[in-house]
Amino acid sequence: MPSGSFGIMKEDGPSSISTQDLFSKKKVAIFSVPGAFTPTCSNEHLPGFKNKASALKEKGVDTIVCMAVNDVFVMDAWGKERGVGDTMLMLADGNGDYAKAVGLELDVSQFGLGMRGQRFSMVVNDGVVEQLNIDPDGFKLSSAECMLNQL
Repeated sequence: MPSGSFGIMKEDGPSSISTQDLFSKKKVAIFSVPGAFTPTCSNEHLPGFKNKASALKEKGVDTIVCMAVNDVFVMDAWGKERGVGDTMLMLADGNGDYAKAVGLELDVSQFGLGMRGQRFSMVVNDGVVEQLNIDPDGFKLSSAECMLNQL
């Protein structure tokens, strides 16, 4: 995985987490959504990972990460609104730098949304991608169910 950092809300306010701290010596299930609070992301993608968190951890996943090209305040509010608690980290790729670094940026300017990240999921083991699932249209390949079948 490329070096970089994400925004994360801590108890004392906005902070950051490096990819080194996130991925080193861990198996991480990461999924990316085009935007917080959007219908498919809120009603299907995020709840799927929330509901399957225990099953993913039983299959060796140490950390579950939801990332989006949104700011840390939006990601924190979305996580609270969806009741994720400590099941996953809600990480902000504020300027889309990480989506671009992994080659999975998405230009949705025609809808007034600017640059975002594509809908995808990946399993990263000690910084190395073991599985990558990209949903070019719709939502299926990047689901928690698909990931569970691959582990």
